[in-house]
Amino acid sequence: MKEINRIKDNYQLAKEKYNRFKVDTDKVIATLKEVPVSIQCWQGDDVTGLESGGELTGGIMATGNYPGKARTGDELRADISKAFSLIPGKKKLNLHAMYAELSGGKVDRDRINVSHFAKWIDWAKKNCCGLDFNPTIFSHDMFKDNMSLTHPAKDVRRFWIEHCKRTREIGAEFGKQLGMPCVNNIWVADGMKDTPADRITYRKRLVDSLDEIFENKYDKAYLVDCVESKLFGIGSESFVMGSFEFYMGYALRNNLAICLDSGHYHPTETIADKISSVLLYLNNILLHVSRSVRWDSDHIVTLTDDTKLIARECVNSGLNRIFCALDFFDASINRIAAWVIGSRAFQKALLLAMLELPAIKKAEENFDYTTRLALMEEEKQLPWGAVWDEFCTQCGVPAGFDWMDDVRKYESDVLKKR
Repeated sequence: MKEINRIKDNYQLAKEKYNRFKVDTDKVIATLKEVPVSIQCWQGDDVTGLESGGELTGGIMATGNYPGKARTGDELRADISKAFSLIPGKKKLNLHAMYAELSGGKVDRDRINVSHFAKWIDWAKKNCCGLDFNPTIFSHDMFKDNMSLTHPAKDVRRFWIEHCKRTREIGAEFGKQLGMPCVNNIWVADGMKDTPADRITYRKRLVDSLDEIFENKYDKAYLVDCVESKLFGIGSESFVMGSFEFYMGYALRNNLAICLDSGHYHPTETIADKISSVLLYLNNILLHVSRSVRWDSDHIVTLTDDTKLIARECVNSGLNRIFCALDFFDASINRIAAWVIGSRAFQKALLLAMLELPAIKKAEENFDYTTRLALMEEEKQLPWGAVWDEFCTQCGVPAGFDWMDDVRKYESDVLKKR
């Protein structure tokens, strides 16, 4: 009780201080509570999935061997539930098709249906959260010659086209049953290690494959179709068929959402600068927020300047048109903690963006760049941490560092016994 009273007292002081700058912290907290963040299931098992197992391909690499990795759907859901209990605000769960539960049978990816995700739907209903979805176009024998939808062989393309069609059908059913749209995001790792002799033919094949995948139309209240680009990857250093320019053009032509992934561009670029530009032409954006260390390393999100810039652009450009999702995986630390650290870091960034002083924009409008910079520095020392603690308390999750006690207990009671 003493701790709760301390948080309340600190919040009142912070509220008064922000009020002097014409920022309503109560309104900010209420707004932040309504912003769903889609949290990736694959952090819990190092992108292994629930199929029979196999080599991780597509230029994806999970490093580390921290004990307690989830091995079954039940274990993974239990771990996600523990993480969700320590993360404030609204949440969705982001699933890949490789997390289908086949009850010991053999069902290939071009034959999956919604029944293979029944346990995930039941879990989502119990936790009052939505599900997002992704076809898994890697780590499979039919991902041949580092290609899928662009492969010269028709049987390879046919397999992956059918897989993507089925994920759209499954995603629409997720949205229908859970009462909120499912974002189904298509990313293919197709590319070449060295300089190609012919680029246009592969991209024409990709257009043809995508056109067939998106042939059936679904109610956008249930399904939001999205496409994702990448600059390069392991094994595709010289050429990626699905570049940003390719998908931007395809999304514009077909009225789709586009995914902006923090790590899928040149290291000198930030997706923060792309958000406002893309939203002028497309209805929706999906963000994959991660942290890149020299390349698309998918490190755990932390409260970096880049994360704060992304959040600021989300708030300024319109959160109602942006689907916020996380995309990182780290097997070197406690996986529950990884979820909590990354999720709370992005939510803190959103909070800071919502707490931005109106006088900053006013100074810019008046071409008073001196005041603008001075205020940007001044707001860094305002007591936003007290607002964060109040937000956590109102959401019924631990404030401060207290959540780590829950993680360590779960590690001792559950993870170390696996």
